Amino acid sequence: MKDAVSELKVQAELLHRAVVANDPAALARLRGLRELRKAEPDELRRAAGSIQRKHCLATVALEHGFASWEHARQVLTGGDSDEGFGKLLAGQGRGAFLNHWFSTYEEARAVHLDLRATAGTRYLLAFQRQCFITEAGYIEALGLDPEDTDWRSIDWDWVRPRSMAARGRLYAKLVGQRRAA
Repeated sequence: MKDAVSELKVQAELLHRAVVANDPAALARLRGLRELRKAEPDELRRAAGSIQRKHCLATVALEHGFASWEHARQVLTGGDSDEGFGKLLAGQGRGAFLNHWFSTYEEARAVHLDLRATAGTRYLLAFQRQCFITEAGYIEALGLDPEDTDWRSIDWDWVRPRSMAARGRLYAKLVGQRRAA
């Protein structure tokens, strides 16, 4: 299994190839970039020749909920970022879940421990600089297996995991399944 950063690089390479081939769907994805946000289809086709891999890396990072490629690289490799964790763990189509939201990790961790002691397994996740606690159904909606042994390895805590390697594997699974979809 590839690590999450390598997987995003593969996705960017595939996007770059499609852009060079003037694939309309690939070109439309470039509208995520500030400089091409309002570009018409003809403008996108003309811009295709000047699109570099760095533009595709930025596009893929934005599509996965990060502010930039550098932000994605920092978060996915376990580093801290002033921009938080991005939006990868809380996206469209997951509004039907009732999650507990917190502005600080300390509050979230205390409730997380309490809920796990009284109500069973709960997952402490991150959205930008906030934390939230959710249940197995949400994890399944993300495309991850709530029974994956890596959850136990991180102590069901994405923000400050017991094992960074296990969180890295979960990130890789999450990013990889998004390409498959």
